[in-house]
Amino acid sequence: MTAQTHKEIHLVNRPEGMPTNDDFKFVEKNVPAPGENEVLLKTLYLSVDPYMRGRMRDVKSYIAPFELNKVLVGGVLAEVVESNSDLFKKGDIVNSNLSWAEYNVAAPEKLQKVDPSQAPITARLSVLGLTGLTAYFGLLDIGKPQAGETVVVSGAAGAVGSIVGQIAKIKGARAVGIAGSDDKVDYLVNELGFDAAVNYKKDSFEEDLINALPDGVDVYFDNVGGDVSDAVINQLNRNARVSLCGSISSYNSPGEDVGPRMQWKFIKTSSMMKGFTLGDYAKELPTGAAALAEWLQEGKLKYDETIVEGFENTPEAFFGLFKGTNLGKQLVKVADPEFAKL
Repeated sequence: MTAQTHKEIHLVNRPEGMPTNDDFKFVEKNVPAPGENEVLLKTLYLSVDPYMRGRMRDVKSYIAPFELNKVLVGGVLAEVVESNSDLFKKGDIVNSNLSWAEYNVAAPEKLQKVDPSQAPITARLSVLGLTGLTAYFGLLDIGKPQAGETVVVSGAAGAVGSIVGQIAKIKGARAVGIAGSDDKVDYLVNELGFDAAVNYKKDSFEEDLINALPDGVDVYFDNVGGDVSDAVINQLNRNARVSLCGSISSYNSPGEDVGPRMQWKFIKTSSMMKGFTLGDYAKELPTGAAALAEWLQEGKLKYDETIVEGFENTPEAFFGLFKGTNLGKQLVKVADPEFAKL
């Protein structure tokens, strides 16, 4: 039986530096009723993503900032518990960009049906969803790795970076990862098949990086920015390509990120740097999704998830992104399905 009330997570302050619990508020509301041609959804999992930190700032960007005292929005995996649409029935699993709430009402055209027989349903929030597609297009369209080249990826043990390195290997390139602990370095090499990996938190990081790059850098997939990226850019080969996906090192900085002027290094090496968001590839998403699904079924891709249990622990899961506590995709498990047989 559907609950009468549920909770939403609202942004009540714009964080200065690292977000805290005081920036969020759990608000209790009546469970919404679906209207004509709408469905009522029970949230099963929430996707917790670094880009959401940028939306907490009131600045111009590729996507509008979150509004204060309103519910946050992100990737959601949900179960249909009531349907007024011919396209969905009770027990269907769907994913979409929805409110961070225990229940949502949505129009069917905003929902993507998930096939539980293809892969575990959470894969639609990771390797077969936003993060996998981000890795796919950012690496293959901008980086264009060739067999025998060296691909470096920062944030390599995260949801996007871990897939980037594996796609590089599928394409015959040498994959070098940068992560924040020796355990993650071991995971990248021994579990995911990276050719080498280095720990950026070690005092010997720059020396270790050089030793891991005997042939320099042909492609750099940048999730981090800051000092880590400065070190990688110093090793660029001629005609290198840099794909700018994120800059997690600066997301919680109160001021503007300031670093050395790097333009001359791109002139010297005739290299290219390009930023992107997944929205740039909206028309091509089905192609990327099909390729990722095929590689996953063939056993060429592995993925990991860090799952925090409980809707009330969502802020802590979000903080963990910036503390490096997650391996692979960070998710929050909100509830088990009521009707779906998974």
